Amino acid sequence: MDLFEYQARDIFESYGVPVLAGIIADTPEEVRAAAERLGGTVVVKAQVKAGGRGKAGGVKVAHNPDDAAAASETIFGLDIKGLTVKRVMVAAGARIKEEYYFSVLLDRANRTYLSPSSYEGGMEIEELAVERPEALARIEVDPLVGI
Repeated sequence: MDLFEYQARDIFESYGVPVLAGIIADTPEEVRAAAERLGGTVVVKAQVKAGGRGKAGGVKVAHNPDDAAAASETIFGLDIKGLTVKRVMVAAGARIKEEYYFSVLLDRANRTYLSPSSYEGGMEIEELAVERPEALARIEVDPLVGI
Protein backbone atom coordinates (compact mmCIF):
# COMPACT_ATOMS: atom_id res chain seq x y z
CA MET A 1 0.00 0.00 0.00
CA ASP A 2 1.10 3.52 -0.71
CA LEU A 3 -0.84 5.63 1.77
CA PHE A 4 -0.93 9.14 3.10
CA GLU A 5 -0.64 9.38 6.89
CA TYR A 6 -4.32 10.25 7.28
CA GLN A 7 -5.32 7.15 5.28
CA ALA A 8 -3.23 4.87 7.50
CA ARG A 9 -4.69 6.62 10.56
CA ASP A 10 -8.22 5.93 9.28
CA ILE A 11 -7.41 2.24 8.69
CA PHE A 12 -6.01 1.88 12.21
CA GLU A 13 -9.11 3.55 13.63
CA SER A 14 -11.42 1.23 11.65
CA TYR A 15 -9.74 -1.75 13.36
CA GLY A 16 -10.07 -0.30 16.85
CA VAL A 17 -6.50 0.93 17.24
CA PRO A 18 -6.53 4.07 19.41
CA VAL A 19 -5.55 7.13 17.36
CA LEU A 20 -5.74 10.85 17.99
CA ALA A 21 -8.50 12.80 16.26
CA GLY A 22 -7.47 14.23 12.91
CA ILE A 23 -9.16 16.39 10.28
CA ILE A 24 -8.00 16.86 6.68
CA ALA A 25 -7.76 20.43 5.36
CA ASP A 26 -6.94 21.96 1.99
CA THR A 27 -6.86 25.67 2.92
CA PRO A 28 -5.76 27.79 5.90
CA GLU A 29 -9.44 28.56 6.58
CA GLU A 30 -10.22 24.84 6.81
CA VAL A 31 -7.20 24.43 9.11
CA ARG A 32 -8.53 27.18 11.41
CA ALA A 33 -11.98 25.52 11.51
CA ALA A 34 -10.43 22.10 12.22
CA ALA A 35 -8.32 23.52 15.05
CA GLU A 36 -11.41 25.18 16.54
CA ARG A 37 -13.31 21.89 16.35
CA LEU A 38 -10.49 19.88 17.95
CA GLY A 39 -9.72 22.50 20.61
CA GLY A 40 -6.46 22.92 22.48
CA THR A 41 -3.05 22.23 21.01
CA VAL A 42 -2.99 20.72 17.52
CA VAL A 43 -0.33 19.55 15.09
CA VAL A 44 -0.53 20.66 11.46
CA LYS A 45 1.05 17.91 9.34
CA ALA A 46 1.91 17.99 5.63
CA GLN A 47 0.34 15.11 3.74
CA VAL A 48 2.88 13.92 1.20
CA LYS A 49 4.15 10.41 0.61
CA ALA A 50 7.68 11.09 1.80
CA GLY A 51 9.71 10.81 4.97
CA GLY A 52 11.45 13.74 6.58
CA ARG A 53 8.35 15.94 6.75
CA GLY A 54 9.23 17.32 10.17
CA LYS A 55 12.80 18.23 9.25
CA ALA A 56 11.55 19.87 6.04
CA GLY A 57 9.19 22.16 8.00
CA GLY A 58 6.06 20.19 7.18
CA VAL A 59 4.99 19.51 10.79
CA LYS A 60 4.12 22.38 13.14
CA VAL A 61 2.60 22.52 16.63
CA ALA A 62 -0.05 25.21 17.14
CA HIS A 63 -1.66 26.28 20.42
CA ASN A 64 -4.73 28.01 18.97
CA PRO A 65 -6.70 28.18 15.69
CA ASP A 66 -4.98 31.36 14.46
CA ASP A 67 -1.54 29.82 14.99
CA ALA A 68 -2.71 26.67 13.20
CA ALA A 69 -3.87 28.67 10.18
CA ALA A 70 -0.60 30.63 10.14
CA ALA A 71 1.42 27.41 10.38
CA SER A 72 -0.51 25.95 7.47
CA GLU A 73 0.33 28.97 5.32
CA THR A 74 4.01 28.04 5.63
CA ILE A 75 3.28 24.35 4.93
CA PHE A 76 0.96 24.62 1.91
CA GLY A 77 3.05 24.77 -1.24
CA LEU A 78 6.16 23.50 0.55
CA ASP A 79 8.38 21.20 -1.50
CA ILE A 80 9.26 18.05 0.42
CA LYS A 81 11.54 15.72 -1.53
CA GLY A 82 10.08 16.91 -4.82
CA LEU A 83 6.45 16.70 -3.67
CA THR A 84 4.31 19.82 -3.25
CA VAL A 85 2.12 19.97 -0.14
CA LYS A 86 -1.51 20.50 -1.14
CA ARG A 87 -3.22 18.97 1.89
CA VAL A 88 -2.58 18.84 5.63
CA MET A 89 -3.94 16.87 8.54
CA VAL A 90 -4.80 18.82 11.66
CA ALA A 91 -4.30 16.35 14.50
CA ALA A 92 -5.17 16.68 18.16
CA GLY A 93 -2.10 17.33 20.27
CA ALA A 94 -0.87 14.90 22.91
CA ARG A 95 1.57 14.96 25.78
CA ILE A 96 4.21 12.53 24.62
CA LYS A 97 5.77 10.48 27.37
CA GLU A 98 7.57 8.04 25.08
CA GLU A 99 7.89 7.83 21.32
CA TYR A 100 8.48 4.72 19.22
CA TYR A 101 9.00 4.12 15.52
CA PHE A 102 7.21 1.26 13.77
CA SER A 103 6.85 0.64 10.07
CA VAL A 104 6.06 -2.19 7.69
CA LEU A 105 7.55 -2.06 4.23
CA LEU A 106 8.16 -4.25 1.23
CA ASP A 107 11.76 -5.48 1.02
CA ARG A 108 11.93 -5.89 -2.75
CA ALA A 109 15.46 -7.31 -2.73
CA ASN A 110 14.43 -10.22 -0.49
CA ARG A 111 10.82 -10.39 -1.71
CA THR A 112 9.40 -10.18 1.79
CA TYR A 113 7.95 -7.68 4.25
CA LEU A 114 10.16 -6.00 6.79
CA SER A 115 9.29 -4.11 9.97
CA PRO A 116 11.96 -1.62 11.00
CA SER A 117 11.19 -0.60 14.59
CA SER A 118 12.88 1.45 17.29
CA TYR A 119 12.29 2.64 20.82
CA GLU A 120 13.85 5.99 19.83
CA GLY A 121 11.01 7.54 17.82
CA GLY A 122 10.97 8.37 14.14
CA MET A 123 12.14 11.93 13.46
CA GLU A 124 15.74 10.96 12.73
CA ILE A 125 15.19 7.32 11.80
CA GLU A 126 17.38 7.43 8.67
CA GLU A 127 20.33 8.84 10.64
CA LEU A 128 19.71 6.39 13.47
CA ALA A 129 19.94 3.47 11.02
CA VAL A 130 23.39 4.66 9.91
CA GLU A 131 24.86 5.96 13.17
CA ARG A 132 23.46 3.41 15.64
CA PRO A 133 22.09 0.43 13.69
CA GLU A 134 21.72 -1.58 16.90
CA ALA A 135 18.90 0.79 17.95
CA LEU A 136 16.81 -0.18 14.92
CA ALA A 137 15.34 -3.69 14.90
CA ARG A 138 14.63 -5.16 11.48
CA ILE A 139 11.97 -7.83 11.84
CA GLU A 140 10.91 -9.98 8.88
CA VAL A 141 7.13 -10.25 8.62
CA ASP A 142 5.44 -13.32 7.19
CA PRO A 143 2.19 -12.07 5.60
CA LEU A 144 0.45 -15.34 6.47
CA VAL A 145 1.66 -15.57 10.08
CA GLY A 146 2.39 -11.98 11.10
CA ILE A 147 5.14 -10.71 13.36
